[in-house]
Amino acid sequence: MATDWLGSIVSINCGDSLGVYQGRVSAVDQVSQTISLTRPFHNGVKCLVPEVTFRAGDITELKILEIPGPGDNQHFGDLHQTELGPSGAGCQVGINQNGTGKLVKKPASSSSAPQNIPKRTDVKSQDVAVSPQQQQCSKSYVDRHMESLSQSKSFRRRHNSWSSSSRHPNQATPKKSGLKNGQMKNKDDECFGDDIEEIPDTDFDFEGNLALFDKAAVFEEIDTYERRSGTRSRGIPNERPTRYRHDENILESEPIVYRRIIVPHNVSKEFCTDSGLVVPSISYELHKKLLSVAEKHGLTLERRLEMTGVCASQMALTLLGGPNRLNPKNVHQRPTVALLCGPHVKGAQGISCGRHLANHDVQVILFLPNFVKMLESITNELSLFSKTQGQQVSSLKDLPTSPVDLVINCLDCPENVFLRDQPWYKAAVAWANQNRAPVLSIDPPVHEVEQGIDAKWSLALGLPLPLGEHAGRIYLCDIGIPQQVFQEVGINYHSPFGCKFVIPLHSA
Repeated sequence: MATDWLGSIVSINCGDSLGVYQGRVSAVDQVSQTISLTRPFHNGVKCLVPEVTFRAGDITELKILEIPGPGDNQHFGDLHQTELGPSGAGCQVGINQNGTGKLVKKPASSSSAPQNIPKRTDVKSQDVAVSPQQQQCSKSYVDRHMESLSQSKSFRRRHNSWSSSSRHPNQATPKKSGLKNGQMKNKDDECFGDDIEEIPDTDFDFEGNLALFDKAAVFEEIDTYERRSGTRSRGIPNERPTRYRHDENILESEPIVYRRIIVPHNVSKEFCTDSGLVVPSISYELHKKLLSVAEKHGLTLERRLEMTGVCASQMALTLLGGPNRLNPKNVHQRPTVALLCGPHVKGAQGISCGRHLANHDVQVILFLPNFVKMLESITNELSLFSKTQGQQVSSLKDLPTSPVDLVINCLDCPENVFLRDQPWYKAAVAWANQNRAPVLSIDPPVHEVEQGIDAKWSLALGLPLPLGEHAGRIYLCDIGIPQQVFQEVGINYHSPFGCKFVIPLHSA
C-alpha cells in the first residue's frame, strides 16, 4: 500500500526550525517510519542534495500537492533508477540512541539529464481526487507519526545547522531568538508572504520621492528646536558658521590693521605690500632727518652702506637669475653687471653693492669718474672693492660695447644737482640708453624733471620717497633703523617686512 504513494508530489512541514520541504515521494518505509523525497525544495529553494529522508517524528504536517495517474508509478520508478543509478542515494536523516540528529550524505549522481521543477500550488485552491484506499493509508500514516512528534525536539535543534548550510546565499537564516511559533510565522509571512504577481513592474521614482522632502522646512524646524532648548551654546542663533578655505587659519586672531605706519605730514603718495599693508611715502627732508637721528643713535654711515649693499646685491642676484644661473655648474655663463656711480654717498652705496656682487662670482665693471678729492666713505669702499675681481674704469670708452645683463644706476644725488650738467654724466646716460640693458636704481631721488636713465626697478631705503613712473617698479629694503628712531622723528612705525629684507611695493 505504501508503494501507491510513490511519484506523488507532497509538501512536508517540519516546524519553524526545519522549515517546509516539497518534492516527489521516492520511498516510504513503514518499518523505520521514514519517507524520502527526490529533487527536494526547502522553503522554495532547491536543495543541494538529490534526495532527503525524514522520520515520522520530524513531520508536523503533510500535504499532497499532486497524485500520479495510472501507470505513472512505473514511469517514475524508471526515471528514478535512471537519475540515481544503483549507487545513487541522496541524503538520509535519522535519530540516534541519545536523541540527537545525525546527517549522512551520499554522493549524488553525475547525470546531466534536465530536471523538472514542480510548481508550487495551494492545496486549498486545488481539488485533488483521492481514492478511499489512499485516504485510509494517509490517515493511518499521519496517526503513527503524530505519536512520535514529541521525540524530535532535539533532532530539530541539530538539524537546524544542516538546513542553514543548504539554503540559498541570499536567503535569511532563522535565528534562535526564542520567539514563539506564532510570532516567527508572522515574520515569515511579512517577509515572504507577498504574491509575485503583486510586485509592481515600474521602477522606483527616486527623484519624485526626493522632491517631496522639504529641506528648508526641516532645517528651520531644527534651528527652532535648538533655540528653544538652548542646545546651541556658541554664536548667534541666526548666524551661519564661517566656512574656511584650505589656506585660511581657523584659529581666531585679532583683526588685521592694514595702516600701521602713520607719518606726521600729509602723504602725497601711498604704496601697499603684497599682504595689503599700507606704506606711506615721506618727503626727502623727513627722510634725511630720519637717517641723521639714526646715525646719532649709532647707526653710522658705514653700517648703513653695508646694509644697503647687502640688500641691493640680493635683489640684483635675484634679477640676474638667482640659483638657476648662479651655480657651480654654470661658470661659463657668468653674468655681467655695469655700475655707474657718482662722487657722493649714493655712489658709495653702489660700490658696496658691487663688492658683494663680485664676491658671488658676478663680473662687475665699476664706472667712477676721476676727482681730485673723494669722500672718505667712497675711498673706503673703493679700497675694499679693489680686493675683489671686479674691474674699475674711469672712462666711458672702457665700458663694454655689447649689452650687459644689468645696469645699476647710482649717478644721481639730490644735493649735487649740478652733476647732471657734467660731460661724463651725459656720456654715461647715453651709454646706458644705447646698451639697452635693464636698469636698477638704488635710492633714486625725486626730480621735477625726468631722469635721463629710465629705470625698470628702484630700491628705496627705510621708507619710500614719492617716486614717479620713471622709477619703474619700486622695492623697499630694511636698513636696520630701530622703531624708537622712527618715533623720535614723529613716525608711528610697525615693520612691514615680515620675514624678508626686501619687499615689493605697489601703487595704492
